[in-house]
Formats: sequence, C-alpha cells, structure tokens
Amino acid sequence: MTTRYALVGAGHRAQMYVDAIADDYRDRADLVAICEPNPTRAQFYVDRLVDHGLAAPSTWQPDQLEEMIRAERIERVIVTARDDLHAELIVRSMDAGADVVVEKPLTIDATSAAAIEAAAERTGRSVVLTFNYRYAPRNTALRQVIAEGRIGRVTSIDFSWMLDTQHGADYFRRWHREKEHSGGLLVHKSSHHFDLVNWWTGQRPRRIYASGALRFYGAENAADRGLGDRPDRGTHDGDRDPFELDLRGDERLRALYLDAEQHDGYVRDRDVFGPGITIEDNLALVVDYSDGATLSYSLNAHAPWEGYRVAVNGTEGRAELEVVERGAVLVGDGLHPVVDPSAVQDAGTSSLRPMGERLLVQRHWEEAVEVPIVSGESAHGGGDALLLADVFAGPVNDPLGRPADWTDGIRSIAVGIAGNRSLETGMPVQVADLGVAILRGQTAGEQAAGDPTTGTAR
Repeated sequence: MTTRYALVGAGHRAQMYVDAIADDYRDRADLVAICEPNPTRAQFYVDRLVDHGLAAPSTWQPDQLEEMIRAERIERVIVTARDDLHAELIVRSMDAGADVVVEKPLTIDATSAAAIEAAAERTGRSVVLTFNYRYAPRNTALRQVIAEGRIGRVTSIDFSWMLDTQHGADYFRRWHREKEHSGGLLVHKSSHHFDLVNWWTGQRPRRIYASGALRFYGAENAADRGLGDRPDRGTHDGDRDPFELDLRGDERLRALYLDAEQHDGYVRDRDVFGPGITIEDNLALVVDYSDGATLSYSLNAHAPWEGYRVAVNGTEGRAELEVVERGAVLVGDGLHPVVDPSAVQDAGTSSLRPMGERLLVQRHWEEAVEVPIVSGESAHGGGDALLLADVFAGPVNDPLGRPADWTDGIRSIAVGIAGNRSLETGMPVQVADLGVAILRGQTAGEQAAGDPTTGTAR
C-alpha cells in the first residue's frame, strides 16, 4: 500500500519531494494532488511526474484544500509554500484529517505557532519538520561527540554563519526580503542553526538578546556607497553586475518564475539594492539555555565566502567544527553561479580557502584530535537523502534523534521570534513570554485550563 500525498506550494523547494516520490519512493508514496495558485508552477510538477511515467496529479487552489483532502483521500500533505502561509495550511490540513510534512521554518510568529500547537493537540495528527541540517554527516558527528560526553557538560557555544554574496544576496531578491512573509533571516534561515544548537546540546532556549540591522543591501545603503541607478531586476539585456540574477540562465528558475509571472506578478529576481527590504543582513544574538549554556551567534549575509564555524565548550574540553561550502564568489563564475553551494556536490575551490570540513576535539590537558566525517555524495553531504528516507520510508530507531516534529519546530523558531522582538525593543526577551504553551513547559490544554478566557496560565 502506498501513502497518498498532496503537495501544497509548487516553488523551487518542492522539487526535492516530488523527485523523491517519482524515483526512490514511488513504491511507498503516491503524489495524487497539487495545491498551487499559479497554474504554470503547478503544471511544471505535473509534467515532471508524467515524465517519470507516473499518473498526472489533480490540481487545486488553496481555498479548495479541505475539498482536495477529502476528494483525493489524502493521508499526508507536504507544505512547501511561503513561510507566512505555513501555519494556516498546517492547521487546515490537520483539521481535515491529514498528517503534515513541512519545510522549515514551522511558521514565522508566536500567534501562529500557538495555533499549530493547539491543532496538533486537538486533532492528534503528526507534523514532520524537515530539518535536513540534522542529517548532514558533519553535524551528526558533532552531535555524537557531545552525546558521548567527550567534552563534558556543555557550557557555551560560539556559532558564526557566513552567507556569501551569491547565496546571501538571494534572500534579498525574493519574498524573503519582506519580514512579514519570512520572519527575517532570524526565522527563515537561522531556525536551521538554532535547531542544531537545541539538538546538539539537548537544552532549550530561555532568554534572547539580539542586535542587528540592514547594513549592506537595500536602497539606502546603495545610495550611501554611491552605486547610482540600477535595473529593478536581474533579468535584462545589457551590462550587469555580480549581484544580479538572470532567470534566463537557469532552465528551472525560468520555468517556475519568469514564465509564471503573468499569473501572479511575482518577481523572483529583484534588485538587492532596491527599496522595500525589511529584513536584516547583519545579526548577532546571545541566547541563554535551560541548563546554563550560553550561545553567541552571528549571521552575515554578504560575506566573500560561505560556510560556518561552531565551537562548543564543555566542562572537559572543546569541540570545533569548521565548514567551507564555497571559498570565494568570483565574477568569472559566469552568469548564473550556483546559488546555494551546500546543495551541490562540488561548489568549486579556492587556493587559500578550499571547500571542506573539519571537526576537532580537544580535551583538557590533551592534544587535539580530528574526528572523521563520512559524507555522502548527494546534497548536504548526503543529508538530504537520509532525511527523505525518514520522511517516506519511516524513521527507524535513531540514537541521535534526528527526526523532528512540530515541538522541535517551535523551539527553533522561538529564538528567532524572540530575537525579532529584541530587535524591536532593544531589550532581552524571555522565551516563556511568547505565549506558546510548550515554551512554558505546558501543553496547550494545560495552558487553556489555567485561564479559559486568555489561555494564559495563572
């Protein structure tokens, strides 16, 4: 028997799931419906399934979600829609009787997180969060080091993430640049990183203080640097610069976005130095955790190289993970260099900063030792393939606890949501004050019992 799936949201990220169903998991999964308001994008994935020899799925509009679930007897809904739409789609799907698989982030604010929490408790349906970074071998290796107690009890973490001027810039071309749609990079991108810290340490975020601003991208910064007039979008004829993305240079982006503009007016390749950007490109946080650890975190979205450095200090030593996903972005890379270097096998090399990864462990009064990292050949070091196996074949007993659900999703976005509040107020924010029951150590039902009017425990 195969599980009957529906896809909700047919953008770029949907392809990973569609291809998994069409290839490796066609004997376990059947994609029978696509819910997508843009007919061109919906047809792109219909054609992709047909090209793989599968039956064409039916297509539906978002206001037909419940009807689709009933008519097509949908058992699981895969949500890859825009971030601010996640919560409504998740709740409606669960209420209609379907389980959910959703891309990170779970949602973008505390109110919608509480709605998902209440729906999960009310319906008993499952929500799987696809945190593929947990499955990347380098990250699981660090988890193993900490779980084995090789550095003792975790006391602090230093975590720096660099997005380069190709990948980082891409968040400022599309809908992610509007905080009302993405929650900003603290929610959309950093939820991956905060989930890793939660998972690595087994601790829960308690208090957050954030600082940051839009300091590189955007019209005001461009004017300050004297960049002058620029095209509104990257797809144009004539001279261009490395910050522009020409959708004509990538067949898939052209099909999903340029050819689909006529239906909804969505422009995928806006100028990163244009007006209307409401997210930050430089961010720093201090996060206190439940068992006493402290995280120092930074994100830069206009770095000249891409990768991350994390150091975990413990009572018996220190673990250090350094990852270079792309050593440099060069003008000579061509019209359309790979946007996300972690999603490909080979993102190029740099003589002084070669692509690679290294995990060192050094216990007190001992020499450092290198921990082997065995990576696969697919995206994220083979992590995506492992994640998809858990999603479609069912998770096995995993001593590292990599499969994630809505509770992990809430705890990961809690840091970003609280960080956004801290950016607004200039003050530290307690996670327990976000109004989500699980962040207070309660179930939604227990919180509602505390105060039947407001749902706030007394």
